[in-house]
Amino acid sequence: MTVGCVLLTTGRKPADLALAVGSLLRQRDVETDVLVVGNGWDPVGLPEGARGLHVAVDEGIPAGRNAGLGEVRGELVFFLDDDAALRDDDALAEIVARFAADPELGLLQLRVDPRDGGRPLRDWTPRLRVGDRARSSDVTCVWEGAVAARRAALERAGAWPAEFRFVHEGIDLGWRVMDAGYRIRYAGDLVALHPVTGAPPHPYAFYFGARNRVWLARRHLPAWLAPLYVVNFALRSLPRLKTPRARRDSLRGYRDGLRGPAGPRRPLRARTLWRMTRAGRPPVM
Repeated sequence: MTVGCVLLTTGRKPADLALAVGSLLRQRDVETDVLVVGNGWDPVGLPEGARGLHVAVDEGIPAGRNAGLGEVRGELVFFLDDDAALRDDDALAEIVARFAADPELGLLQLRVDPRDGGRPLRDWTPRLRVGDRARSSDVTCVWEGAVAARRAALERAGAWPAEFRFVHEGIDLGWRVMDAGYRIRYAGDLVALHPVTGAPPHPYAFYFGARNRVWLARRHLPAWLAPLYVVNFALRSLPRLKTPRARRDSLRGYRDGLRGPAGPRRPLRARTLWRMTRAGRPPVM
């Protein structure tokens, strides 16, 4: 089975990019089609075995992944960010085996470990209660930087939500994949490595985080549940809003989320809401 590998980059981290590409080219016992997608950057000078796709205008992370999705071969597609890298050379072969063994598996996220030491980020584990990070489990969303997807699931559920641009696209995709009847798994024993920089959140994080949470509610949740979901997120986000700019950006995001077009409305089925609750993350969290 061929695995199409979509590696997204803006070209600003050449050392990290080299590690990421190398980790894909080293994979054994599996056929790969490795594509480096340059978001607003022309990926030239790649090593043998990898090819590039120049996206002239950077329209955001999910749009870049979608551009690569249409250009790679394979029943499975592995999405990797340029600052992540596979730890083991048999990771993709193991991913292929797990999808082959479970026809209902739609998405599989790898565990993310600090590459150079440090404390793992909370967002890397897509469970409400992290617990043992090495424990595998069903989940309802994914951290987007190291994810394998069944192409048939993406065709049925729809690809990454390009209109989100940044932040929470792994929640939107995960909900739609679940609603299409597939499972999402967190693989605690398969590892991607990622640096821990200690840098503050990206400047866009507060705006897009707020706006896209409102969009998630408007797109997918019943009318009675949507306000609870947004209010819960707003309350949990308050401790992170430590500067006037963060508070202004967040408020602007909620405003634009309520006023602007949120994209197609596809309410989740009651069965999907129940499956999310059973997986430990009811759609108010």
